[in-house]
Amino acid sequence: MQQKIKASVMDATGIRRVLQRMVTEILERNRNLKNLVIIGIWTRGTYLGKRVAKLIKEMEDIDLPVGVMDTTRYRDDFSKTGASSRAHRTKIPFTISKKDVILVDDVLMTGRTIRAAMDGLFHLGRPQTIQLMVLIDRGHRELPLRADYIGKSLPTSRREMVQVHLKEIDGRDEVLIAEPVALRK
Repeated sequence: MQQKIKASVMDATGIRRVLQRMVTEILERNRNLKNLVIIGIWTRGTYLGKRVAKLIKEMEDIDLPVGVMDTTRYRDDFSKTGASSRAHRTKIPFTISKKDVILVDDVLMTGRTIRAAMDGLFHLGRPQTIQLMVLIDRGHRELPLRADYIGKSLPTSRREMVQVHLKEIDGRDEVLIAEPVALRK
């Protein structure tokens, strides 16, 4: 499907600034940093989570454990056949029981990915708390979920797509709004 870029929402500087702001909010809310762990949702949430941990290290000189959650096997909108064979990217080499978990994702829309991630977390243990951090909140919730830390609220139509590019994957940092383009025959 071809897409037409409608708008650039954030550049590398903007992403860095909102991450710094959200990290400050996380530090203000969580006094016991030794109980804090970060879980990034595969794919881009993983890299955002690592950036958050790096910023906390720079600000507080503490290394927080960072894990990766692949939500594929916990989703309610994928068929069960084949899903578990692809869900192999979860890597959480530490306990989450009784921990304060910062769950990180790039875009929050319907809430289904977050619900799946929470199911996956509870499969691994019982966290003390789960706090949600998202770079972009675009609305259109289908489940009653909200983020604790939001980089930018971005009202969009359902037709529009939010594209988050991160240098670790895409070679550049930016957030774009795009629309599908009908192909002419």
